[in-house]
Amino acid sequence: MFNNTTSRFAHTVENYVKYRPGYPKTMVDFLQTNLNLTSQAVVVDVGSGTGKSSEPFLHLGNRVYGVEPNAEMRQAAEQLLGHFPNFTSISGRAEATTLPDRCADFLVAGTAFHWFEPTAAHREFQRILKPGGWILLVWNVRNLENSAFMQAYDRFLLKYSTDYQQVKEVYNNSADFDAFFGNNNWQKVHFENRQTFDFESLVGRYRSSSFALSENHPNFAAAKNALQRLFEQYQENGQLTFLYQTVLYYGKIRGGEGGAGLAAG
Repeated sequence: MFNNTTSRFAHTVENYVKYRPGYPKTMVDFLQTNLNLTSQAVVVDVGSGTGKSSEPFLHLGNRVYGVEPNAEMRQAAEQLLGHFPNFTSISGRAEATTLPDRCADFLVAGTAFHWFEPTAAHREFQRILKPGGWILLVWNVRNLENSAFMQAYDRFLLKYSTDYQQVKEVYNNSADFDAFFGNNNWQKVHFENRQTFDFESLVGRYRSSSFALSENHPNFAAAKNALQRLFEQYQENGQLTFLYQTVLYYGKIRGGEGGAGLAAG
């Protein structure tokens, strides 16, 4: 478990809103086609952050409850999504959402599940899900396979970060998902996703990460200079493309207390 998981994003909120990726329409299309997601479904977005994982469901017309413990991120979501009448912002945690029993058709955790305490979250998810309800665990994972820049950026993060090495491998272990959902009780699918940045927005994307060096860190200037060199090496017409795979793990949890779950990161 990492310390201060609730507060570690407080200093990144503005950059998180501006520079973190959303979730692609192809994912919502998949949910509609394969999991019977309709506009009538009630969605609980746990660890909803600044609202990026709530927004696709609100556009579909769903009633969405965004549960977020970090006050700064929750307020950002309220500003971003306040014009949706079906959005309700809640101060709560995955382990204690404050929601009533059996209220959710879909329970979503977008780039958040690795911060949860898995046994307590498993118990809470069982409580608030309706019978037959789905759990959707989603991450936007940087795609390193076919991009020299993405590989170079990963090496940059290993050098210029606080705890990136600890954070980077926290959501790709089948045993962890077996522990949470039950053995072979979940499935995985992925969708292509991307962003395009100029240099200033690339710096903002870096600073949106919880492990990024802060501006008052003694190595921040060196990090920015290294990022400038990366940009100049790989940019085309003043732009760089960030490639992702949006990875969705989905299933219906069985009874019991749940297992070890995912390590926080």
